[in-house]
Amino acid sequence: MDVSDMHTKTVDELADELGRLKKEQFNLRFQTATGQLEKTARIRQVRRDIARIKTIAAQKRAASAKA
Repeated sequence: MDVSDMHTKTVDELADELGRLKKEQFNLRFQTATGQLEKTARIRQVRRDIARIKTIAAQKRAASAKA
């Protein structure tokens, strides 16, 4: 997901995306443990996307609290 796409989404949509990414991260960890994971870079990508979503959601909440 592109950062500009994240900025256009609402906090609820970001929460849904965060849930989806956490499930994917969980599945990737299991694949790693069982030796089935082929794209190891995906773990890092998902972890960073989770951090981006959390940051953008916090910024949106802070902006709405100020207003």
